[in-house]
Formats: sequence, C-alpha cells, structure tokens
Amino acid sequence: MNRVELEMFLSQGEGYKLEFKENVNSDLSKEMVAFANSSGGVILIGVNDYSEVVGVNNTNVLISKIQDHAQNCDPSISVFIDRFEDILVVNVPVGANKPYRNSKGFFLRNGANSQKMTTTDITEFLQSEGRVRFDEIIRDDQDFEIVFDSLALDAYLQQTSITRSLDTPSLLRNLNVLELINEKPFLNNAGLLLFSSNPTNRFFHATIVCALYKGNEKVTILDRKELVGNLIQNIEDAILFLKKHLNLQYSITGTRREEILEIPEVALREAVVNAVCHRNYFEKGANIMIEVFDDRVEITNPGGLPKGLSSDKFGKLSITRNPIIANLLQRAGYIEKMGTGISRMRNSMSEAKLPLPEFDFDGFFITRFFRLVSPRLGEKLGEKLGEKLGEKLTKSQNSILHLIYSNSKITIVEMASQLGLSTTAIEKNITKLKEKGLVIRHGSAKGGYWTINS
Repeated sequence: MNRVELEMFLSQGEGYKLEFKENVNSDLSKEMVAFANSSGGVILIGVNDYSEVVGVNNTNVLISKIQDHAQNCDPSISVFIDRFEDILVVNVPVGANKPYRNSKGFFLRNGANSQKMTTTDITEFLQSEGRVRFDEIIRDDQDFEIVFDSLALDAYLQQTSITRSLDTPSLLRNLNVLELINEKPFLNNAGLLLFSSNPTNRFFHATIVCALYKGNEKVTILDRKELVGNLIQNIEDAILFLKKHLNLQYSITGTRREEILEIPEVALREAVVNAVCHRNYFEKGANIMIEVFDDRVEITNPGGLPKGLSSDKFGKLSITRNPIIANLLQRAGYIEKMGTGISRMRNSMSEAKLPLPEFDFDGFFITRFFRLVSPRLGEKLGEKLGEKLGEKLTKSQNSILHLIYSNSKITIVEMASQLGLSTTAIEKNITKLKEKGLVIRHGSAKGGYWTINS
C-alpha cells in the first residue's frame, strides 16, 4: 500500500469490501469470516469508524495475534498482512472452502456490515455455493415401499443393459440413488425423480411445460402440454412435442425415404437433456420451458451457469450441478461425454447449414435455435396469393412456395426429395403456379433462381 491508496480507502469509507478497526479485538475474526464468505476484502487496523487514522503499535506480536484469529476460524483463513506507517493492512481473499465461521457463528458481508446468518441463510448459502447437491439429499420422509416404481427401474435397466444380478436395494445403491438408514431403504432426490411413481407429486416444479405460439411473441397459445413423468419420460415426451410442431423434410436415398427435422434432432435432444440435467432443482418457482415460435425454438431451465463455471469457460469445461442425475443419464445414453453437449449442438447446426444456437445464462439458462422460415409461411403466402386470384391453392403448391421462399435457388429435384413427391408432380404444380403468375424462373435450370410474384 502507498499513500495514494490509503487516501483513496479513507475517502471512500467502509463498504462491502473495506472495514476499519481501531484495534485488534474479538470482532476481528467475524470480519474475516464475513469477507471470506463473500467476495474478499481489506481490513485497515489503526483507522476508526470516522475514517481517521489513529494508528497501532504494529509489532510482530500484534501481527501474530491477527494470524491467530485467522487460524482459529473454521476452516482457517489465509490472510496477507502488510505494514504501512502505523497501520496494518489485512487482506482477506475470497474463501475457497466456504462457508467459514468463527466461535460466534457464520457471517456474511452485507453492505458495510458483517451480518450473522440464520439457519435459512446458511442453507441457501450452501445451496448457492454448490456445497449441497439437490440430487444427493436423502429423503427419509418418503416411504420406499410406497414411492418406488419398479417398472421405471426395469425400463432403465433395459435401456442401460444392466442385469438384475443384485436385489433391488443393492442395485439402487450401486446407482447411487438409495441409502440404508437403520436397515431401512430410502431414495435420494435423484432416485425419486427417476424411479418413483408420480415424481411431480413430490416435485411439482420438476414438470416440463411445452408450448406452441402463434407468431413470435407469447400471446396466442396454439398448443400446450405439461409433462409430469420421470426425468427420462419427460425428455422423450419433450422431443416428441418438438417433432410434432417442427417441419419435416425428406431425403430419398435409393428406395428409402429419410425424414429430416428442420432443426437437427441431435441439437434439440442435447438442449433438452442439458435443461433436465443442469437445472437448479432448489428453485421451485419456475419450470423447464420448451417453447416453439414461428421464428425460433427456446429451451429454458432455472439456474444459470453452475458455481465455478465462468462465461469464458462455457462450452469448454464442464461443472455438473446434479452429478448423480448426470451419471444416470450418461449410463442411459443421453449424455455422450461430460462437457461435449454444447459442441454437439453447435456442430450439428453448422453441418445442417443453419444458424448456430444462442445461449443466455443470466439466472436462467436459455438455448435458442433460429428457424429459417415460419412453418406456416407457405400457407400464409398461399392464402394471400389465393385471395388475390380468387381461388385457393393446393397443399403441394403452398409447400412449394414455402421452399422457394426459404431457398430461391432450390432445384426441382431437391423439392421432390424434401416433399416426398415425384419430380413430375413438382413440375406440374410449378407450371400451374407459373400460369397463375405466382412463380417466375430466372436463368438456367442449374444457375438460375426463383422469385415469388406477390
């Protein structure tokens, strides 16, 4: 510290990261604990509450006394002490092993004060720091014989090719979802979410809400579904909802016709699994949302980035908020490798020549996929142009308008492949659209392009 820094500290006064103390007293460890539990801070010893330098006799004995206060915290706190003239500067770093406490309890910095935490505060603090994992909590309030769903376990074992070589409690213990307490079996929260009957009766917030909207705003709901099964059932039902409301294209290879979703299923599946696996299940005021708009798909889960994962490391490193759930989903093939989901989403969109997904993670985690064209655009164009002509266009003609609007350079062969029609049928419909003056072809069959005369 130098004179300029000291003057700056004195002028700004006590605050969230700065504390003044005239002498070393029993409250010193309280301030250390509060700073370590928060964002770190500086304690100036030899300065009073009025920002006046009163000074201390900064001997080695006094420094040793300060270090004793830090060592006696639980866990101990490593502080860095500097001398400046007749002031001692105690630097308290943010703690790596939160929460810290002294003999009087747990404290947290609140503005310019160190506030003692209540039991509720401590619980919420532990949750926010990731020191208590939701999926690991044993539920000794739930009778195993009543809540356990053997059919859900059987389906999971079949999916994972795990054999029933052990009794059920031992098998569930090996999956890390059950513990014995006084010889009685109890599932943890992960076990309840995957292997209990009607899990949303116990976790009403664990439902997935799916919605289809008209247009690009949350105004008119065309379809809504609330998924209330176990985690795996909800993942599969969410994918079914998306496939129901997204466009299909068709690729014909030889005699086989392949359905291709307008947004790659692998990207959608990764996003849904990510939402189920990494949501903050302590947050009971929000659900996972699967929302389909004309121009985009949004998949949202409560909880931003897990504690310890910074935005610059997003997509490169993996920190799992619910490790037992993640392990169970990985065994079942829903997670390929930890930390690869974001890359798989990006790669599959890139390979399909679609816009890369966008991610927001401020409080909620949102994955956003953009659709190139509204699913009802061809129909809307057809309605508009049909009104102009005084007649209604056919479904095939609407679909052709949709494809031309999406890609002005699309070929007849590509249209036939995507719509599952013969090239002759496409040509006949295009001839009719040309006769009506709705479609114009510019240039050659290879290098030309289409326009819609609206």
